[in-house]
Amino acid sequence: MSDLANIFSVNGLLASTIPGYRVRPQQLSMAESIAETIAHHGVLVAEAGTGTGKTFAYLVPALLMGGKVILSTGTKTLQDQLFNRDIPTVRKALKIPVTVALLKGRANYVCHYHLERTLQSDRFNFASREEIGYLGLIERYANTSQHGDKSGLNKVPEHAAIWQYVTSTRDNCLGSECPHYKQCFVMEARKRALSADVVVVNHHLFFADVMLRDEGLSELLPACNTVIFDEAHQLPEVASLFFGESVSTSQLLELARDAQTEAIASARDFVPLPDAISAMEKTARDLRLAIPGENSRLAATKVMQNVEFKNTLDSLLDKLSQLASLLENQAARSQGLENCWRRACDLHAVIKRWSEQIEDEGYVRWVETFSQALQLNATPLSIAEVFNKQLNASPRAWIFTSATLAVRNDFTHYNQAMGLATAQSLSWSSPFDYSQQALFYVPTDLPNPNDRSYTDSVVKAALPVIKASRGRAFFLCTSLRAMQQVYEQLQTLFEQAQLDFPLLLQGQGSRTTMLERFRNLGNAILIGSQSFWEGVDVRGEALSLVIIDKLPFASPDDPVLSARIDKLNKEGRNAFMEYQLPRAIINLKQGAGRLIRDEKDRGVLMICDPRLITQPYGKRIWQSLPPMKRTRNLAEVERFFAESDQVDKSQ
Repeated sequence: MSDLANIFSVNGLLASTIPGYRVRPQQLSMAESIAETIAHHGVLVAEAGTGTGKTFAYLVPALLMGGKVILSTGTKTLQDQLFNRDIPTVRKALKIPVTVALLKGRANYVCHYHLERTLQSDRFNFASREEIGYLGLIERYANTSQHGDKSGLNKVPEHAAIWQYVTSTRDNCLGSECPHYKQCFVMEARKRALSADVVVVNHHLFFADVMLRDEGLSELLPACNTVIFDEAHQLPEVASLFFGESVSTSQLLELARDAQTEAIASARDFVPLPDAISAMEKTARDLRLAIPGENSRLAATKVMQNVEFKNTLDSLLDKLSQLASLLENQAARSQGLENCWRRACDLHAVIKRWSEQIEDEGYVRWVETFSQALQLNATPLSIAEVFNKQLNASPRAWIFTSATLAVRNDFTHYNQAMGLATAQSLSWSSPFDYSQQALFYVPTDLPNPNDRSYTDSVVKAALPVIKASRGRAFFLCTSLRAMQQVYEQLQTLFEQAQLDFPLLLQGQGSRTTMLERFRNLGNAILIGSQSFWEGVDVRGEALSLVIIDKLPFASPDDPVLSARIDKLNKEGRNAFMEYQLPRAIINLKQGAGRLIRDEKDRGVLMICDPRLITQPYGKRIWQSLPPMKRTRNLAEVERFFAESDQVDKSQ
């Protein structure tokens, strides 16, 4: 293998071809460890602080070592960035002919079959002008595009309702029985992935395939030499979704929609079918309405005490069974009707399993509500054992990397969660000079976070800091309710103090749009919740202050968390120290990581929660954060910003 020290040196291949490239010892060290892991088919858990350059640190050895590589990311944003920018940059610098493919879930590609069905459907006579316009654009795109990826059609918004009618799901894809199988964009994407040296996927796709054998990766994995997970801190949650079982009212409504379309096309003369479809669809909607409110997570034991919910669930099973019987009667008339019959049977089986609540100590059953949908879930209490089987299935290298995996350089929490008992765990600190670039401020005299006046007190404590920073802040909240409160109170206080810093609230636009506005305004305060805690990169003066309202402990009312806590406590372990606290620290590190994104950045991290000082575990938390100078003195914060302004003027 080529000499990594030379490649990453001042006069190396990267420096000579990539504008602005800077040599970082941590990057070289990380690259060498990854090269060794790949060479020995090892397992490496690698935490790399912000600014380490971890993307190049894993790309260079992965591309040079040869063999097939699967790169998995936490977000589609990073997936696209790797495919469109980072991999081509490294490939050009190294001058190696590596082939690369981007593979997304089937819902990201136009489906010829469903597009054709939608164009023929009567219901689109009543669609809005806008939807009909979008449909025309998609039809033209499908006829001219090489890849059919919906991200290539910017004129139709990513979340436009029309997409669900012209893309397929695991449920409604006809597979090799489809009349358009030879032109299928999903199959073409899989073929490219099979022949490529490097395949870029995301975590949801990876685990959907590992468990469901549905997205084409099952063909890729046997030939794969190396799997690299970037944004690996997200894996425990994502894996839990797929190693369990779930069914949603959205799937039932999609079945009703598809069955209706197929009935019109192939069984118009079979009178009982439309009524059975409508009856099942109505009962699915009634099931959602049986639980008031939205964005809630409830244990199955509690939900099943709701008589309306239990009766509606029984009725749904009955209506679904009747529909399945009628679809079976007509299944021979088209592949689409046969597909709907099989789906109805599968959905009935999953709901029946969930409703009977067969005692299984390894799982927790629960319900999640959204604005328009409801989901029944059965989630494993631990994914370690099942994921460990994947690791040992055949010899290959596994690399897990993120800026936030450890608690004070201790990886026990992460490794236990993922079943990585034999993994090598290494950490590289950020090359940034946090002692000079950042100040960590915990205000005094704040009440306990459970106090009713807590959010009011936080906003009042934050106001003088916002004035000193001249806006330019992220205000990160641990709940949507607190986020709304902070927004409303800041509006009032700004009016009273005649401050004209723009206030941006999460939800006023897409995350990308809001970040663009934030950067362009230069003095705004962006108030957000979970969406802005990670995966957000704002460099320069526009972001000089990050305020976090309280320590991000997950709600103990969450049914999955509650069940996992009970399990650990029954085993005689300390669930708070082993599970709740490490999770909160990793989340906090993500939020704090928004502040310093460049070696020239300067800023203040303000964490308002007094438990950092008053509780014994507080020290463990702040010792896990980057090594910033700490203060509880507001005057020192104001001095820091005044000095920062002087530095900015002198540059």
